[in-house]
Amino acid sequence: MDLHLAGKHVLVTGGTRGIGRAIAETFAREGANVSLCARTAGEVADTVKALQDMGVKAFGRALDVTDKEALQSFIGAAAREMDGLDGIVANTSALSSGSDVAAFDAAYRTDLLHTRNAAEAAIPFLEKSKAGSIIAISSISGSEDYGYDGVSYGTMKAALFFYMKSLARHVAGRNIRANIVSPGTTYFEGGFWDSVKKNDPQQFAETIAFNPMKRMATPQEIADVTVFLSSARASFVSGANVVVDGTATQRIPN
Repeated sequence: MDLHLAGKHVLVTGGTRGIGRAIAETFAREGANVSLCARTAGEVADTVKALQDMGVKAFGRALDVTDKEALQSFIGAAAREMDGLDGIVANTSALSSGSDVAAFDAAYRTDLLHTRNAAEAAIPFLEKSKAGSIIAISSISGSEDYGYDGVSYGTMKAALFFYMKSLARHVAGRNIRANIVSPGTTYFEGGFWDSVKKNDPQQFAETIAFNPMKRMATPQEIADVTVFLSSARASFVSGANVVVDGTATQRIPN
């Protein structure tokens, strides 16, 4: 299926590892030019080079997404570098769990506020695209309670649902769509669940057993849904929360 992404420009925050890296590479395989940011300059440079080797244009910058000016400056620079912007994916997460103020503050600034700041900076460019897309990567942790130790993470992921639904309605008349992808547990080397596997194999085994499919997602499975949702093939989908969890959640969506 041709997703009509060739020559488009899409920006991904947290685009050097795991889900973000898979999203960036999947866009590139579809012929889209990609901009990305992450904290580590070396990882940004390596990822940009890898994307360029795939035959597309790529642009990157090392920054902290909680720095509003740095984030918005990067989005503007990327749009100028690529002569426009057609989509963004707000992927960066603090992965901050806990009930203390510090955990809530980290989750708020990274998971929620960075998404808002990225969207606001991108909207003027996306409007010119006439088929702009904003995707926020949330989590099934925003839909169901998996324990009080993860309350800060789940709270901000849930807040993304309201923000993105409201945003979708606000920008619909400007030919911009806004959607959420909510992954379930996703395994990749060096990621959160890789650490759990090494340090708490019992919890890892219990988490695998909890899912009726008896496995975790791969970053590529999350990327495939994200890229499709960003494309013209999903042109009448906006305000949606697409769950990619292998049936782990038990709620009935309303």
